[in-house]
Amino acid sequence: MQISKIFEKKKPVLSFEIFPPKRDTAIKNIDETLKVLAQLNPDFISVTFGAGGSAVNNLTVELAKKIKNEYGIEPLVHLTCLNYTKNEILTILEELDKNDIHNILALRGDKNPNYEPKLEFNYASDLVKFIKEQDMAFHVSGACYPECHLESKNRVEDIKNLKTKVDAGVEHLISQLFLDNEAFYRFVENVRVAGIDAPIEAGIMPVINKAQIERMVNLCGASLPEKFKNIINKYEDEALYEAGMVYAANQIVELIANGVDGIHVYTMNNPNVAKRICDTIKYFV
Repeated sequence: MQISKIFEKKKPVLSFEIFPPKRDTAIKNIDETLKVLAQLNPDFISVTFGAGGSAVNNLTVELAKKIKNEYGIEPLVHLTCLNYTKNEILTILEELDKNDIHNILALRGDKNPNYEPKLEFNYASDLVKFIKEQDMAFHVSGACYPECHLESKNRVEDIKNLKTKVDAGVEHLISQLFLDNEAFYRFVENVRVAGIDAPIEAGIMPVINKAQIERMVNLCGASLPEKFKNIINKYEDEALYEAGMVYAANQIVELIANGVDGIHVYTMNNPNVAKRICDTIKYFV
C-alpha cells in the first residue's frame, strides 16, 4: 500500500526505522528486532540505504523483502542520490519494482569523503522528480528538519527548499530527530502556512548514552532543551538509559495528545529499545 493512503485511513500512523547490518550473515540477527516491532503492528518500517554500492550489495532490498514477505509489513526504502548517476538510480528503481517495493524515502544523502559525488543529482528534489518520471508507480516520501537543515541559511530558506521537494512529488514527510516538542510544533505551523499539506511524522530517537547525544548534535543540530540537559547532567550509565527511554516515551505521548500525524521511531536496531518503546506507547496508537 502507498504510505500516503495509510494517512487517509488512520491517525496517528506509527512506523519504525532500522538499518541493514554491515555483514551479509548478520541480517539473520535483525529478526529479533523485527519480531518485537511486528508485535505493535506498525504501519510501515523504513530501511536505511548505505552510501556507495548497489541496493543489493548493501542489503537494503533484501531486508525490505524480509519485512514485506515474512512480516507482512510495508517497507519504506531510503534512497540517496548524491553519489549515483541517473542510470545507477534507474537500476535500483528497477530492482525495487521487480520486488514489488514501491515506497521510497528520497534523500540527497550526506557528503562522504570516500565517495566522489556524481553531480547528476544535487538535491533530493532532483531525485524525487526523476522517480516520478519513471513508469513504476512509486510513492515518494521526504525528510524534513524541525530545527533546519544544517546547510540551510535560515528557516525561510529551509521551508522554501522543502516546498520545492513537495512540489516535485513528495507525498509524506518524516522529520529528523528532535528533543524539543515545541520546536516541532512551531515547524509544523510554519510549514502549513507555507502551503505544504503533506502529512508529517515526528521522528523520535530514544537517547540512551552520552556518546549518542554528542553524535546527534554534531550530525543533525538537534538542540538540547533545559529539561533534557538536566537529565544528562544528573544521570549516567543505566540511569541515563532509563531516563532517556522515559523522555522519549513522554515525547511520543505528548505528540499524540496534540494530534501529530504520525510517530517514526529510530530504533538503532536495538530490540530492547524497541520493546520498551512498544510497551509504553501501545495504549496510545
